Amino acid sequence: MSDLLDFDKQSGLITAVVQDSASGRVLMVGYMNREAFEKTLATGHVTFFSRSRQKLWTKGESSGHYLNLKSISTDCDGDALLVEAEPIGPGVCHNGYKSCFYRTFQNGSWIQTESPVYDPNAVYGVKA
Repeated sequence: MSDLLDFDKQSGLITAVVQDSASGRVLMVGYMNREAFEKTLATGHVTFFSRSRQKLWTKGESSGHYLNLKSISTDCDGDALLVEAEPIGPGVCHNGYKSCFYRTFQNGSWIQTESPVYDPNAVYGVKA
């Protein structure tokens, strides 16, 4: 199942670019280890490996904003994934935006180019 993928190249992780299957928009980038990849295939919910928490996490497990798997492709080296998914909920970004890519570099600075679509404090609670 994952024999074409090179998990050893980047210390057991593969970069996973997540794209909205309907619009083609890039929603987020995460990392998968072999276990996250296999859980994604088994459950149909996109699952990642959190580098900061050193554990698996399924997108939507706390927010309800799941990413339902539509397809997975790999690049020619087997060290990156393109995950096409159907986003469930108003947004994917934990900051309240539809996509994690809501800032654009223009004229020497980063500009917020879209508005939030939900209140992250209402979904995740206030961060301490």
